[in-house]
Amino acid sequence: MKTVILAGGFGTRFSEKTVNIPKPMIEIGSHPILWHLLSIYSSQGFNEFIIALGYKAEVIKEYFLNFYPLSNDISIDLASGKTTIHHKAVSPWKIHLVDTGQSTQTGGRLKRLKEWIGNETFMMTYGDGLGNVDIKSLVAFHKKHGKMATVTGVRPPARFGGLVFDGDSVLEFTEKPQTGEGWINGGFFVLEPEVLDLIIDDESSFEMGALETLAHRGELMSYRHEGFWQPMDTLREHKMLEALWESGHAPWKVWI
Repeated sequence: MKTVILAGGFGTRFSEKTVNIPKPMIEIGSHPILWHLLSIYSSQGFNEFIIALGYKAEVIKEYFLNFYPLSNDISIDLASGKTTIHHKAVSPWKIHLVDTGQSTQTGGRLKRLKEWIGNETFMMTYGDGLGNVDIKSLVAFHKKHGKMATVTGVRPPARFGGLVFDGDSVLEFTEKPQTGEGWINGGFFVLEPEVLDLIIDDESSFEMGALETLAHRGELMSYRHEGFWQPMDTLREHKMLEALWESGHAPWKVWI
């Protein structure tokens, strides 16, 4: 199953850090948050990724083009120019890097990936939120209910979009602060390819468009995640994630 990572936004709240790099390349420890996300999925057996690029797309492309040699030992014969990479460590990832436009909205980015996704169930998440989500259980939940879309519901700050439930079915999706049950959109979606048909064009917001439509049609279900989840929307949140990683007890580190 393929996993789409939305990694094309401008990251305006991190303007001091995103002048030269896109937000998903901001490091936690010695690795970009994008690497942490891929590691979460990979540790649970999902290794094929479609990364939707936009702002500073070349930085992410260069990172992955250099990933293999920089992850291994190298011998360089300066006389001949021959370079030998000594195989030491490898990530079993297959990564498709697709430029989806500088100013394309979240729904538009997904729409542009239609040919890459194909006609199979796929996953999608944002390039700036980490969690110890049980991906296999999430996928099993999606397959069991048979609806078009599953969103992972989490319990973070009230400033995020709210989910209104009827059992596990999502009746309403709103970007307004939620004062009731307190569950919000944590990303980590599982989607059927037909969801892409609900997206109109590049200007379409996935959250304000397709998700609201799916909720109104009774086609959006929520996998409720009670564990750790944290977005990286502010410098304070970045420092918190850094501190957790440096402590050696990062909750999202579900790999060995």
